[in-house]
Amino acid sequence: MITVSIMLATIIQALDGTIANVALPHMQGSLSASQDQITWVLTSFIVAAAIATPLNGWLVDRFGLKKVFLVSVAGFTVASVLCGLSATLTEIVAARMLQGVFGAALVPLSQSVLLDINPREKHGSAMAVWGMGVMIGPILGPTLGGWLTDSYSWRWVFFINVPIGALAFWGIWRYIHGEAGARRIRFDMFGFVTLSVAIGALQMLLDRGEQNDWFASPETWVELVLLLLAAAYFIGHTLTSPAGQTFVDFRLLKNANYVTGLLLIFIVGMVLFATRALMPTMLQGLMGYPAKLAGLVTAPSGLGTMAAMLVVGRLTGKVDFRLLLGSGFAITAFSLWQMTGYTLVLSQGDIVWPGVIQGIGLGLVFVPLSAATFATLSPQMRAEGTALYSLVRNIGSSIGIALVQALLVRNTQIAHAALATHVDAANPALMDPAGIYSMATQAGAALIDSEVTRQASMIAYVDDYWLMMLLTAAVIPLLLLIRPPRASAAPAPIDHAAME
Repeated sequence: MITVSIMLATIIQALDGTIANVALPHMQGSLSASQDQITWVLTSFIVAAAIATPLNGWLVDRFGLKKVFLVSVAGFTVASVLCGLSATLTEIVAARMLQGVFGAALVPLSQSVLLDINPREKHGSAMAVWGMGVMIGPILGPTLGGWLTDSYSWRWVFFINVPIGALAFWGIWRYIHGEAGARRIRFDMFGFVTLSVAIGALQMLLDRGEQNDWFASPETWVELVLLLLAAAYFIGHTLTSPAGQTFVDFRLLKNANYVTGLLLIFIVGMVLFATRALMPTMLQGLMGYPAKLAGLVTAPSGLGTMAAMLVVGRLTGKVDFRLLLGSGFAITAFSLWQMTGYTLVLSQGDIVWPGVIQGIGLGLVFVPLSAATFATLSPQMRAEGTALYSLVRNIGSSIGIALVQALLVRNTQIAHAALATHVDAANPALMDPAGIYSMATQAGAALIDSEVTRQASMIAYVDDYWLMMLLTAAVIPLLLLIRPPRASAAPAPIDHAAME
C-alpha cells in the first residue's frame, strides 16, 4: 500500500511535466494570451520545480519524511485545482509555479521511500516500479492531455490530478510511519539562494533561448551572466565551508558509483526527453498527423519500457549492473540508428517499432542505473541524494530539448540553402509550364519552396537523431567506472559528527 500510494503521487507529478503541452493552443484562446505568453505555463512549472528540488534533503531532515510528503501531495493537488479554475494568464502561471514548488519533492521522495522499505536484494524490483511511474508519465502525458482537451476541456488536464492526489494523500497518511526530523543539517541560506538563482537562470535560458533567438536577445545574456555569477559563488562557498554545513553536501560526490550515476542519468534525460520532443512535431508538422494519432503511435514505446522494467527488476542483483546497462544503452542506440533512416514517406509501423525498441532500451537502463547509483550510498544521505539525482535528470532533459530544437532550426536553414542550389530555371524537371512544380508560375515556385522546406526539415530531424545516437553510444565505456557492491557490503557510513 505504501508503494501504491507513493507511485500515485509520482505519476501525477511526472504527467504534469508534459500533459499540458497539447492543451496550450486551447489555453491561449481561452486566456487571451499571445504565443510568447502562453509558454510561461510550461516554463513556470519547470523553473519552480528545479529551484525547489534541492530543498528536499533539508526539509526531510528538519520536518520528517512523512510530513514533507503529505504537504507536497496536498499542495500539488490544491495547486492543480487552482490551475483548472484560472481565468487569466497571471493566475495560471502563479498556480503552475505552486505546482512546481510542491511537486518537486514527489519524485525524489518516492524513490527514497522505496529504497528504505525494501531490502537491498529487492532494490531492483523497487526501482522498476518507481521507474515505470517516472518514465511512463512523460510518455503518456501528451496522449492523455490530448484526449481530455478534445473530449472535455483543457481544465480537465489539471482536474484529473484531484482524485489521484486525494488517494495518494490518504495512503501516505495511513500507511507511512512518521518520524520526527533528525535536524542534523543546518540550513545554508547563501548556498540555497545562489544555487536557486543559478538553476533558475539556466532553466530560463534553455526554455526561452530558441524563442528569443538565443544570444541575439539581451534576455539571454542577462540569464547567462546570472548563471555564471551565481554558480561561481555557490561553488566557491561550498568548497570553502565545513563539511555538512553547506546546502548541497559535497561528500555525495566522493562516491564513485553515485557520481557516475549522475552523469549517466544526465544522458538518459537528454535522450529520453529530446526524442519525445522531436517526434510529435515531426509527425504533425511534416506528415500531417492529428494530435491524437501522433500520441497513439508514440505511446507504444511506453509498453516497451514497462515490459523491460518488469523483467530487469527481477534480474537486478542477479546479473552484473554493467551488463544490463550496456545492453540497455546499446538497444537505445540501435533504435536511434533506425530513426536516422527516416524519410517523409513512413508507415505507422516505421514509427511504432523503433519507439518500442527505444522504450525497451531505456527500461533496461533506468532500473539498474537507479539501483547502482544508490547501492553504496548511506541511507541517511538518500533524501539529499535522490533530490540531486532528480535535479540532474531534469537539467539533462532541459539541455537535451534546447539542444535538439536549436540544431533543428539551424540545420533546417543549412539544408534548405544547400537544396535550393539545385532549384533553378535550367533544371529540365522544372521547365514544363503545365507542370505543378513549374518555375514559370508563382504558384509552382511556392510549391517548390514548400517542398524544399519539408525536405530540409526532415534532414534536420535525422541529424538530431544521429546526435542522440552518438551520445548514447559514447557513454557505454563509462560503465566500466561502476563498481557493483559486494553482497555482504554495507553502504559507506556517514560521518554524523560532521553534520552536527
